[in-house]
Amino acid sequence: MSMFDVVFLGTSGTTPTKERGLPSVAVMRGGITYLFDCGEGTQRQFFIHSLNISKVDYIFVSHVHGDHIIGIAGLVRTLAMNGRARPLTIFVPSGYEDSVRSLIEFDRAMIRYPIALKPFKQGDLLKGDGITVGAFRLSHSIPTYGFVFKEDDKLRFDKEKCIRLGIKGTMFSELQRKGRMRVNGRTVTLPSVTKLHTGKKMVYITDTRPVATAAAACRGADLMIHEATYESSMRDYAVARRHSTAEEAARMAKLSKAKKLILFHISARYKDASALLDEAKRVFRDTSIAHDGMKVTV
Repeated sequence: MSMFDVVFLGTSGTTPTKERGLPSVAVMRGGITYLFDCGEGTQRQFFIHSLNISKVDYIFVSHVHGDHIIGIAGLVRTLAMNGRARPLTIFVPSGYEDSVRSLIEFDRAMIRYPIALKPFKQGDLLKGDGITVGAFRLSHSIPTYGFVFKEDDKLRFDKEKCIRLGIKGTMFSELQRKGRMRVNGRTVTLPSVTKLHTGKKMVYITDTRPVATAAAACRGADLMIHEATYESSMRDYAVARRHSTAEEAARMAKLSKAKKLILFHISARYKDASALLDEAKRVFRDTSIAHDGMKVTV
């Protein structure tokens, strides 16, 4: 069974605290790190939590508010100082490429490796290496997107059934290629000896009011990461500033039948975020609050 690791590098919103850095979440799979947002200080979080920064190949920017992108400036320079040669790809909401380009070019740093800025609106952004990363629209004060990180579904052989039928060795590849074959006098089809293994799915949602597009994207997610900037008593602030409360995040998880919810993007006003956790768990039991350095295997 395939798995990937999710590490929370920064879990605060708008401003950092002593305990929480600015938003950034790393997904590590197959020797590649996929970075979702890159708040100020993200590069240092890699070192603090003993992660290999050189493995970052893709950055997905949810929106261009400073607390989600300023860390790109330091990260690309650190990669350059470490002698990086292979390309880095940064996905940026369409029309906002210059906001990220300025962070790369402002001081004419000697960055010798290629950096590709790829504008997007929604839909699939990246496919290959057994995964797909897609984007969907959120509802914030500027164009903002959530992301789905999904492993490909795979057919797996039912080993016990194959043994009983006498399928072995190169017969597996032949059956995969042809779809059917004769084995010991009988016709065996590929569907009859395989099961579809559904790939794992993570959804990343930050800086938004609750929207139907998010509920649809999160359907059946193994892990749902959702902002919880405020508790319900501050819902008026959440509405005015286009954010979500912890209860609203939990209702989204329940509606979409997600398996696990982790709250992040916690307002700096909360030294103790237990109130956020308590109100979310009353709606959706399998809820946790992220902390910097928290690692989850999906």
